[in-house]
Amino acid sequence: MQPDQCSEPPVVANLKFCFKIARMIDRDLLATLNRALARQAAVALLGPRQVGKTTLALQLARDRNALYLDLESQADRAKLADPGLFLEAYRDRLVVLDEIHRRPGLFTELRGLIDRGRRNGRRTGRFLLLGSASLDLLRQSGESLAGRIEQIDLGPLTLNEIDGDAPGARDELWVRGGFPDSFLAADDEDSLVWRQNFIRTYLERDVPQFGPRIPATTLERLWTMLAHSQGQLLNMSVLARSLGLSVPTVSSYIDLLIDLLLVRKLTPLATNERKRLVKSAKVFVRDSGLVHALLGIERLDQLAGHPVVGASWEGWVIENALAVAPARTRACFYRTATGNEIDLVLELPGGGVWAIEITRALSVSLSKGFHSARNDLRPSRTLVIHAGEDDYPLGDGIEAVSVRGLIDRLRAA
Repeated sequence: MQPDQCSEPPVVANLKFCFKIARMIDRDLLATLNRALARQAAVALLGPRQVGKTTLALQLARDRNALYLDLESQADRAKLADPGLFLEAYRDRLVVLDEIHRRPGLFTELRGLIDRGRRNGRRTGRFLLLGSASLDLLRQSGESLAGRIEQIDLGPLTLNEIDGDAPGARDELWVRGGFPDSFLAADDEDSLVWRQNFIRTYLERDVPQFGPRIPATTLERLWTMLAHSQGQLLNMSVLARSLGLSVPTVSSYIDLLIDLLLVRKLTPLATNERKRLVKSAKVFVRDSGLVHALLGIERLDQLAGHPVVGASWEGWVIENALAVAPARTRACFYRTATGNEIDLVLELPGGGVWAIEITRALSVSLSKGFHSARNDLRPSRTLVIHAGEDDYPLGDGIEAVSVRGLIDRLRAA
């Protein structure tokens, strides 16, 4: 199913078969991509390998009669022997450059093409760049496109993008994660094997493309330790001692996983309150299915009895929330040294602050620490996300909502 496995299509006209088998789940970001191309010359669509970037790009490219180049294809790379000359011939069409990290030197050429196009009235919709790492990392080897490019991140599938009302669909997405091939696998065993192979491929092939040579066994141990520590405060010293490495080295490895959009640091909220607040970030492996694969968890019944179950659920809810939150929403958490805590704090661009507590339980029970933290923050909205399907008021302006209810409220914000 996954588009990144469709090999070397030269132009969109020749992609009908690949597109047909790839397009099984529509992604919410298609409209966002079109809007971004309407206001900017270049748009970068970034996300982990196999997450569905190519499928989305091909859907957009087909509608726009775009030129598609796969930079993992030797034939397509050869066309860019003189990139300025070749791409200038397509100045009136959108050009999709897949796996842009293969040619970081292209950023310099793109900058010149964009600037010349602007002078001639072609200001928007020139290039769609697809990559498997954050743009900051890609820029280390190329000229910055600051002011000329808009970045959009594509994560794994969310509840909003599948038939989440089908029996068992929500939990299946949580257990298997949102990589399309993993979610759509024939059974749980096939899904787990796919994710284990994905992890191995990243460690042995993809990570070395973006940073210094890191022993695959060392990075796998670190990744697994992060899965065990899902949702906990990041303690670099403990990780470094366990791996026999220096703190700066471990920090650089984690930063690489963050740049590859595989790990998220959730930073603590800084306020003017005279409170002793924790200063360490919480760390999450972003895809719940990868958490479970790293820990050898195949089925829901195994997950239900595992110590990571609550933290895995929390991370999954957070990723679903951030996928639909308004652009420029800032996400963090709140915790004092005395243990008063709110799992997720969203600062919306319009000025609203949402306090979100996350529980795997079906019934909601709020701690004294939660109420104290809420009194500190005085949020404009307070939600408690539970594992049930109903939404109902808890009093004092607090709402208990399902994951679907959280998604609906954020989409309407």
